[in-house]
Amino acid sequence: MGKYLFIDKAGETCYNDSKKLWVVCVVTLQQMKYIIAIVQCGSITEAANRLYVSQPSLTNAVKSVEAETGITIFLRSAKGITLTADGSEFLSYVRQVVEQAELLEQRYLHKKPIRQLCSVSTQHYSFAVNAFVNVISALDTEEYELTLRETRTYEIIEDVRNFRSELGLLYLSDFNEKVMTKLLKENHLEFHLLFCAEPHVFISAEHPLAAKSEITLEELEPYPCLCFEQGEYNSFYFSEEILSTVPHRKTIHVSDRATLFNLLIGLNGYTICTGVLHSNLNGNQIIAVPLASREQIRVGWIQNEKSNLSAFALRYIEELNSLIRAYPQERLPSDTGS
Repeated sequence: MGKYLFIDKAGETCYNDSKKLWVVCVVTLQQMKYIIAIVQCGSITEAANRLYVSQPSLTNAVKSVEAETGITIFLRSAKGITLTADGSEFLSYVRQVVEQAELLEQRYLHKKPIRQLCSVSTQHYSFAVNAFVNVISALDTEEYELTLRETRTYEIIEDVRNFRSELGLLYLSDFNEKVMTKLLKENHLEFHLLFCAEPHVFISAEHPLAAKSEITLEELEPYPCLCFEQGEYNSFYFSEEILSTVPHRKTIHVSDRATLFNLLIGLNGYTICTGVLHSNLNGNQIIAVPLASREQIRVGWIQNEKSNLSAFALRYIEELNSLIRAYPQERLPSDTGS
């Protein structure tokens, strides 16, 4: 397939100087914005509601673009829509065109700065929320529409693969790295190391083991182990907690971080984690204590290899790095990534 050259009026297929085929497409900016909105929402129905247009109009717009480009952009199923391989490539060009058009409007038509748009999907990391708060607080804009999804591991991969999110935050370990790396490669996703951490446990500050400098799995055995449930993709490799194959006498699966923290306090439970916890958003009721283990948790962010990160996404990555650099370094190994 050739690359795309978007124009506002009919034209003929043409060649550039190197005789490489370009596909001349009559696709309007409005249609491009429709495609982007559908990807962000994950369904035509939700996108139609957000754009205040009828669902048939939006469906016809997509069909028109597909007919013009000669590709299938979306696959429809009972679970919603997903981008095809051609659709993913097409979207990468569309985003660039729309962003450039908006910059031109700001520069020459004196329109107000465009609304900040960005979506991030992440495992349940408090530092990911801290960084999000810090970036938003520093924004110099009157309008923005941002999404932070704390979700399951498989859904993070799906979100970034289908461009619903620009970034995804997850971890690799010796146990899951081979499977996860293969899955990321198959979905054309790139992993960028953020930092390495030694395993810790989050427990209540009033927990019977709170005063210890290090805790063993044997000492934790009488207490409930709290884990984030992974839904239908409930594989050890997708677990958010390292050492997921170790059996526990008491296990509670939860779906959100607030519930997990409440159970840590109410039941003297624990969860295995990176140990990175900032008290400015989480208070002092939860503490992190090192776990006796030789494992390492390699936390990083993923992006679609065809995506160009927005200014917000780039600032968010910078803020994540700043938070990690500012965190007490005795809690992290010396080979922290960037």
